[in-house]
Amino acid sequence: MKKLLTLFLLTLLSSAVLNAQNQNEPLLNDMRDRLKSESFNVGLLLQSTANFSFDDDNFLGGRGFGIGVSRLKFNGLVDQSFSYNFQLEFTRNRSLIDLALGYHHSEQFVLEVGIMKPDIGLDLQPNPGDTDFIDRSRIIGAMLNSREIGISASGQFEAIDYNIAIYNGYGIRRFDNDNRFMYLAKLGYTANLEDDASLYVGGNMAFNSSTNELVGNTGQFSDEDRFTFGMFARYDSDIWFGAAEFLQSTFDAVLSERITGFYTTIGNKLDEKNEVLVRWDHLSFDEMDRIDNLIIFGWNHQATSVISFQVNLLGLTTKNDGDRFGLQGNFQFQF
Repeated sequence: MKKLLTLFLLTLLSSAVLNAQNQNEPLLNDMRDRLKSESFNVGLLLQSTANFSFDDDNFLGGRGFGIGVSRLKFNGLVDQSFSYNFQLEFTRNRSLIDLALGYHHSEQFVLEVGIMKPDIGLDLQPNPGDTDFIDRSRIIGAMLNSREIGISASGQFEAIDYNIAIYNGYGIRRFDNDNRFMYLAKLGYTANLEDDASLYVGGNMAFNSSTNELVGNTGQFSDEDRFTFGMFARYDSDIWFGAAEFLQSTFDAVLSERITGFYTTIGNKLDEKNEVLVRWDHLSFDEMDRIDNLIIFGWNHQATSVISFQVNLLGLTTKNDGDRFGLQGNFQFQF
């Protein structure tokens, strides 16, 4: 009898909390009813940013206000298990960043073709509104293109997920192609732990045989046969969360270059709306004799279900250029 009474009280409490949330955001609920469904889903992300370098230099872009990511997305499922994904970015010269058509045969096999995000780099996968910090880890920008054009097969077998893909290997430079490809493979495993905690681990690799390929944001071009591989882990629980990732890319440019990077993130969920976190971000270039270490302290606050704030305090230590410090802020709307 006591168990039934406890279950009844918990049900009433959860229902009251849900009703209170719905009553507190009536306009948002109206938007969801109109713009989100299985067949037609509209997504909107708007960010307003502020940067402040402690010294009078160009660290973090200097001092000033700016516009972060501004995106409009349409996606959904249609009849016969087909899907579409179309996304525009309004803060870049090239506005189209996603244009993919898919076939969902089953949970174990999904096929997509078009412009899409390659499934390599753990910190690349979340959209910009869901990243732990305002900016992604520097290993993502240094070694990867955020989008590629090609074909991808992915799926989930209980705790194991995979992705196998073939891309042109030039990012979204749609008219550059030398009849060679980039090949990608990724394998992940999710372990369910005690107290509703989870641990996600895996590895990935990519081989790009394309010539004259621009390597991330480094300004270097790979002559041929660039090999990238990595390992990752992400932990999540009711109170603590964290991530660690290693990525390395080797290629021939003017000299044979090897870029190595890793990061470690540890965070604490103070309550339902606030979390604090810290990251160590390492990046090194062998031939350029460059070694950087970036430490970031962050605070994330979820004001409503669509409005959030982020504040990051950064300190960069470089081998030859000394230390630099700065502060970043992000105010965002994500629907």
